[in-house]
Amino acid sequence: MIWVLAFIGLSLSLILTFYSANIMKKAGIVGKDIHKLDKPEIPEMGGIAILISLSVVLTPVLTGNLSTVLLVFLLFGVVGIIDDLTNLRQSHKVLLSLLISLPLLSLKVSSGLNLLLFTINLKTLYYLFAVLFVTASANLVNMLAGFNGLEVGTSAIALLFLGLITSGDARALAFVGFAVALGFLWWNKYPAKVFPGDTGTLSLGALIGLVGILGKVEIFAAILLVPHMIDFLLKTKIKFKGRPLGRTEILEDGTLKAPPYLSFLGLIMRAKRVKEYELVAIVWAIEAILGFVVLLLHQSL
Repeated sequence: MIWVLAFIGLSLSLILTFYSANIMKKAGIVGKDIHKLDKPEIPEMGGIAILISLSVVLTPVLTGNLSTVLLVFLLFGVVGIIDDLTNLRQSHKVLLSLLISLPLLSLKVSSGLNLLLFTINLKTLYYLFAVLFVTASANLVNMLAGFNGLEVGTSAIALLFLGLITSGDARALAFVGFAVALGFLWWNKYPAKVFPGDTGTLSLGALIGLVGILGKVEIFAAILLVPHMIDFLLKTKIKFKGRPLGRTEILEDGTLKAPPYLSFLGLIMRAKRVKEYELVAIVWAIEAILGFVVLLLHQSL
């Protein structure tokens, strides 16, 4: 049944992403692909296709917990739409993320938190943890972004490995999410024909956290977000105000020049001269390695 849902999600995402890209282009909702020499205009807010595809596919199999999780996922998409249209401040984005995660307080899940070597029973505090965890997951994925296929590809890999270590509703959510992300990635990979916008990145980031909570694999979801956490920690030094300091530049030979501040992607660019698709491939490879680490750790428990 899960594989049927995943196939439908993949097919629907492929079709709706193409459709939404055309609609956004006609509406003038576009952004410059700044890591190309000619800086073409690309349709934005394509993440709407992700929201619709996942919701349509999962609706026939909704349970109490899955309904709550899907609601939160969609609400993150709404915040993403608002952000894409109005360019919210990062602090406002976080506050709204906390607010829309509150439905998780009604989830019926174990209050135990597995930390590999031992488990902590947080009791009622677990639900506060769930709200913070999903908020963090969404915003971390939203921050490590900006290159063709980067955020959608890493999210797809994370969801694939989470699906392999979970069961029940969490597995269905992860695998359908993976399939939907894969369908979108077909159009978003280098050279991108559509951008997910914050509509897509916030909702996919939230989805990783939601699978972690629903499947009780929080620590493994956190491991898969290590690159994003490193990026976050590095950017705290500039108080997340990278744009005024300068952006990643593209040189005449197509290689990238790191921005004048530290970031996870900047570290890779400083270590090796790469083109955009090479940079993204390296990050995908790192994410896949983390996925296999998760598999090994999960099997050893």
